[in-house]
Amino acid sequence: MSHDGVGLRAVMRSVAFLTAGALAVPLLAGCGSDDDAAGQPLAKQDIAPVARDQVAAGGTLKWAVDAVPETLNTFQADADAGTTRVAQAVLPSMFREDASGRPVANPAYLESAEVIETEPRQVVQYKLNQQAVWSDGREIGAADFVAQWRALSGRDSAYWTARNAGYDRIEKIERGANDLQVRVTFSRPYADWKSLFSPLYPKDVMGTPDAFNDGARRKLKVTAGPFSLQKVDTAAKDVVLARNPRWWGRPAKLDQIVLHAVPRENRVAALADGSLDLAEVDASDAERITLATSQKGAGSPLQGAGKTSAKRLRSWALAHGFDSEEVHAGKKKLRKAITRYLEQQQELRAFDVRKSLEPAYTQLALNGAAGPLADDRVRRAVARALNREELARIVLTPLGLPAAAVGSHLALSGQAAYGDGSGALGGQDTQEAASLLADAGWVAGGPVKEEKKKGEKAAGPQSGKRDKDKEEESEGGQDGEYIVGEDDSKGRHHESAEEKREKSDEGGKHLAQDGRQDLKRGSAPGAYAPKGTAAPAGAVNGQLAKDGKALALRFVLPSGPGAETLNTVAEQISGMLEKVGIRTTITKVSDESYFKDHIAAGDYDLALYSWPSTAFPATDARPIYAKPVPAADGSVSVEQNYTRVGTDQVDQLFDQAAGELDEGEEHDLIRKADSRIWAEAGSIPLYQRPQLVGVRKDLVNAGAFGFQTPVYEDMGFLKKGAKISPSPSKG
Repeated sequence: MSHDGVGLRAVMRSVAFLTAGALAVPLLAGCGSDDDAAGQPLAKQDIAPVARDQVAAGGTLKWAVDAVPETLNTFQADADAGTTRVAQAVLPSMFREDASGRPVANPAYLESAEVIETEPRQVVQYKLNQQAVWSDGREIGAADFVAQWRALSGRDSAYWTARNAGYDRIEKIERGANDLQVRVTFSRPYADWKSLFSPLYPKDVMGTPDAFNDGARRKLKVTAGPFSLQKVDTAAKDVVLARNPRWWGRPAKLDQIVLHAVPRENRVAALADGSLDLAEVDASDAERITLATSQKGAGSPLQGAGKTSAKRLRSWALAHGFDSEEVHAGKKKLRKAITRYLEQQQELRAFDVRKSLEPAYTQLALNGAAGPLADDRVRRAVARALNREELARIVLTPLGLPAAAVGSHLALSGQAAYGDGSGALGGQDTQEAASLLADAGWVAGGPVKEEKKKGEKAAGPQSGKRDKDKEEESEGGQDGEYIVGEDDSKGRHHESAEEKREKSDEGGKHLAQDGRQDLKRGSAPGAYAPKGTAAPAGAVNGQLAKDGKALALRFVLPSGPGAETLNTVAEQISGMLEKVGIRTTITKVSDESYFKDHIAAGDYDLALYSWPSTAFPATDARPIYAKPVPAADGSVSVEQNYTRVGTDQVDQLFDQAAGELDEGEEHDLIRKADSRIWAEAGSIPLYQRPQLVGVRKDLVNAGAFGFQTPVYEDMGFLKKGAKISPSPSKG
């Protein structure tokens, strides 16, 4: 799974909790409205594009997903990325995103869509493609728009909807001058009207609560895309899509697309054995595919097998990313594992790694509900201690991707609303960070009361939950914890002399995929040094304390496969904070509990996770940064604002942007909102997430899509004799 990510728009739903934090700041000057600020995407998509006449007709594409979707209704709370992928292939979307992450009309369904009136009400007129029909032969029309509006308007609680944004502003929908025209009248202006009816479900799904709630969870009887849903096979972990014979557009090249659920840690093996043709992979697996593709091979330690020492085999295995269980399983089993690895490397020569940047960014979240981070000065000090550019380089440079710190919470470079608002907070400045901490009353060398024993109380605002949770054992020792700056004798893993020699032999090669090799070069001196080690130049001399309490923050991370990059980034951040006198305790928890029991529940001080960046930030980002508000039952509703930091001004700017029909003015309001979010320092954007995809070499028009919505009908396998032009992202 992807540990620092969350789902796309379908998972942005409301949740209520018992903690809150809300701080106000004066209004700041906003960014300019010049759309040149949006720039270009940092990385182009990488899909081996070819003309359709170079794509063979037929074939089956086996495409990895994390899990078989629990529902095929994207508007339900348990929809996931697999749900979205199915909907994109089999259902109408009035708009889809282009390579710059901007909405464009989909000509398969629309001849045009535009605002035709603004007074006294905003009216949008859709002119539908006259060939657009559902798979049962019925025309796509106003009745489908009406059914979806009524289901998602929020007026009928019998519909179990995840979100109602935008649909709740519609006053009426009616037929236009003919059956191909649909007029949508809004009760209030809505800037993000292009987000609506994408996807569009047939009235059979949206027409009644029962059909909405249960009818589209495992089947879609009526579809209208280049593919149709053939079956959902939970036993085989497959969703099978077949070419739609009633599709009026350019016919799909593929006969079938099989979405096959494969855990991330098993995907390289599945590619090698032919179970998959296309799969998003982690950095270590991408490096392995690249090594195989280079035709240099991985090299074999098995020549002269009878004389090969166990030590040499273990050293080779460590250098090539074998896990500890395999490395220490015994010489005979290790030889078998190495043989299997080398056989897979031969098969992986048929694959490429296509890479871009996801339309999502990883952030450092600071829980402002209670404790030291409830003080905005401490949050700003944490932010000013960070070298965000260095963190981006550590993650992205080893992957050959452009490394730049993300400058906005609400859009990414290339999207129309993007503007770098980080100036409202300021860049790295250790001295300024120290001044902010001093102003907040945290001083070096102050008296510290004896702390309670480990486990009695956590640093997070909901520390009582830790007594209920079973946090995994990890490299950090009991409860998966270790304290940055503490002596290694207190709980951290001790390597044997043989393990140290083996790591030295491997040369750190297997770490290149996620930048961990940069720890030696870029981390703060003394980040893991024993007590007594000289402090780095410019560092605060001594632990900071206030009212008898040391300044210590609990940094919660996932512990499962695929979390290596987050661990690397967290260690770097901890080293940067150590320089200004902030101690961190890194706690690793199970993947299953990470988001639900810690991030959403508020049981953390610092955490790393990602948010998607959509073309509609006024709608989609508002719940993430909305000011927590008291609920009727005495709890606090935080929506998706898991940092519990928000202001009335930010809410007002989102509301204004959502109702602003002038695009330039809307973008200006979004950038102003972003500046205020930066100033509150509840979350600090770090880097755009890498998108690494293992793809069979002859599979074209597919791979790392970046911002763009995939064009499913153009995907396929290259005709014999045809050639793929070099990818623009690779020069």
